[in-house]
Amino acid sequence: MSHRRNAKIVATLGPASSDHATISRLHQAGVDVFRLNFSHGEHLWHKERNEIIRQIEKESGQAIGILADLQGPKLRLATFEGKQAELKNGAKFRIELDTKPGDASRVGVPHPEIFAALVDGTDILIDDGKLRLRVERHGEDFAECEVIAGGMISDRKGLNLPGVTLPLSALSAKDRRDLDFALEELEVDFIALSFVQRPEDVSEAREIIQGRAAIISKIEKPAALICLEEIINLSDGVMVARGDLGVELPPEKVPAAQKRIVTLCRNFGRPVIVATQMLESMKEAPTPTRAEVSDVATAVYDGADAVMLSAESASGKFPFESVSIMSRIISEVESDPLQREIMMANGVTLEATSADAITSAACEVAETMKVKAIVTYTTTGSTTLRASRERPVAPILGLSSKLQTTRRLSLAWGVHPAFTHDATGFSDMVNHAAEIALREKLAVVGDSLVVTAGYPFGKPGHTNTLRVVTILPNGKAE
Repeated sequence: MSHRRNAKIVATLGPASSDHATISRLHQAGVDVFRLNFSHGEHLWHKERNEIIRQIEKESGQAIGILADLQGPKLRLATFEGKQAELKNGAKFRIELDTKPGDASRVGVPHPEIFAALVDGTDILIDDGKLRLRVERHGEDFAECEVIAGGMISDRKGLNLPGVTLPLSALSAKDRRDLDFALEELEVDFIALSFVQRPEDVSEAREIIQGRAAIISKIEKPAALICLEEIINLSDGVMVARGDLGVELPPEKVPAAQKRIVTLCRNFGRPVIVATQMLESMKEAPTPTRAEVSDVATAVYDGADAVMLSAESASGKFPFESVSIMSRIISEVESDPLQREIMMANGVTLEATSADAITSAACEVAETMKVKAIVTYTTTGSTTLRASRERPVAPILGLSSKLQTTRRLSLAWGVHPAFTHDATGFSDMVNHAAEIALREKLAVVGDSLVVTAGYPFGKPGHTNTLRVVTILPNGKAE
């Protein structure tokens, strides 16, 4: 039986959640999509986790999504003599294009693209913004800086350039190897692209992926906010990756950016995940802070499709408790009448198509007639995602004869995905809908369903049929 929530939960696997028993327990606690973070772990480790998830999927009879999150072109310093150095405020510090061990006066970086993009006066952030340098003078292979905010610095710390669009592909050489493995060996459902800066980054990935997985663009660079609508339009979904976004943007600007991204994604009909540090304290504590609870709740009030756990479930001490409390927060918020009022304050813009008109009508009929579920029969998922975008009162039963489609629908708001065989006609499809609605306990005999589909079947994006049916004592519908 599907989890009884509208907003979904994505959980990252790691050392704290790597065996069958733990992953199964996390799924039972509420995880809809599991994230494999390719910034860590060898291919063999990810393959073993992938196999465990698919086994749990068979055992539970419920579609489970798997998301492969690529590392992206993460900029990092080289090493230091003694593995670390201390930078003093006001001191001079030089960054050079080499890999020689550094000290308190200089360090190397293996990224020539940095120097090509720098402008004098640019700030360079190190170690998630803990240290800040300001460029005073630079050339094609060096940057002389002043230390604005100093501290201890160690080997291979990350480096950020706020406001600078780097001439880098969103896919590094490592990403391309990982992408090939995730698609060919694992057959994952979603590919998350890190550090997307421009629409061309998504287009480049789409040419490689060729529809084998849905593309989730991670918004974590200020440059992406400039062309946000184009990126969303080219993507199959979006992740609000607040970690690096919060480093490169002033922290007070992140909440507004999050709300803008969530609103635009809903209008475009793209699932959106809110991620990073949602229950951060639960890496060490069995309960979250009140501020963290409010953070998760805010994303749900805004109508995000999913909220995500990172280190909390991957390496924290309380992965099961993290999933459980996140599920309870979602359920509590969704039981608040105010949540729907807030979520629906910004309605979606419908296109002048039969598909949008039929879907909108189905949602209105469902609310007026108090039906138990909206049933969408879909090949690619577009019919179901269109219904999800409307955020209807009734749950959405997304039926598909393609297992890949049902797995991708595991990320969509309010959708209970279910795999079914091809229907021979509309009556056959309606009977399948009744049987599955009963099986999934979304309805009982005598209840009504709203059914939408494209007829003839198999033509993507061609929703043109709506019918209200009643479940009969024999489990069929009329």
